Amino acid sequence: MIEADVHHDPTHDIDAFKQTFRRHAAGVAIVTTLLPDGSPAGFTATSLASLAAVPPLATFNMAQVSSAWPAMTPGNRVVIHTLGPRSRHHAERMAADRDLRFAGDHFTDGPHGIPVLDDATAWMLGTIIEVHPVHGNAVVVVQIEDGALGEPDDALLYHERAYMRPSGL
Repeated sequence: MIEADVHHDPTHDIDAFKQTFRRHAAGVAIVTTLLPDGSPAGFTATSLASLAAVPPLATFNMAQVSSAWPAMTPGNRVVIHTLGPRSRHHAERMAADRDLRFAGDHFTDGPHGIPVLDDATAWMLGTIIEVHPVHGNAVVVVQIEDGALGEPDDALLYHERAYMRPSGL
């Protein structure tokens, strides 16, 4: 395993780091799950990535202070949603007040009772197989088991602190 120099001052280039990732457009996803008490939890993620096709594995990153963090345990299930401009409102809702994220009728109870959001371009059900804590954050690895496609839509990107659709070349 390759390890970074942990003695390097992490704040040295923090402005360049922040500016770089603001300029790096990322797709927008929502992760929903159930907390240990059975209540729904979810958050907006721009870190969704495909890890492998066989077996189908995906990863996302999150902060350990997230209200959904208690559900990020191996064996627990999540639903990962991809979004388009039509479903941008989900990204905004899931990035806002956690007490309002599941108020309303914008989702249905999906497999295992996990919320599935309306108007997602796709959703995937998976089981968390690994959680790697790193400095107050974590990389979560999910094995995908099921899913479905929604209606086609353009991509939804997060760029320079705003949600947008890509423009043509």
